[in-house]
Amino acid sequence: MPAPFTTCPSPSATDTDLPPNRPTPETLAYSFTLPAAPQSPFIARAATRTVLRAHSLDDVTDAAVQVVSELAACACRFTPAAEVYVSLRYRDGDLRVILYDGHPRHLNPRLAAACESRRRAALRVLSCVVKSCRGDWGFGEAREPGGGTRMWAVLPRESARSYLYG
Repeated sequence: MPAPFTTCPSPSATDTDLPPNRPTPETLAYSFTLPAAPQSPFIARAATRTVLRAHSLDDVTDAAVQVVSELAACACRFTPAAEVYVSLRYRDGDLRVILYDGHPRHLNPRLAAACESRRRAALRVLSCVVKSCRGDWGFGEAREPGGGTRMWAVLPRESARSYLYG
């Protein structure tokens, strides 16, 4: 009779019996929620540094930390909600950073345009960093339940490597 399938190691298993689960760039997939507070950009930067180093992405840390910091500061400034959501993913040679905040799109076109202009102004440094890395960024209405705003940046690893030296 075959042994039953289990996801837990047997009590007799040793560390050498377990498969190695070393983080790689391709396994980088993290999401976390932060309070919409002045300390949150600092926490987001520290978490990003730790995650990138663990996944051997030290070479993009400077650019990525600046991007996360700018997005987190903007999200905390604009959201009426108590929390913001951060997502870090590495796919196809690109680091993808997404932040969600609870700020809904205004129904009045003039208010919507003014709000978008303020958000774009708040993200001027982000725009420069992403442009320097030959990446892409933007923001728009969140498609997820609960609405709000989704801000994102994509940093190609090859060009983000030279962020401070390019």
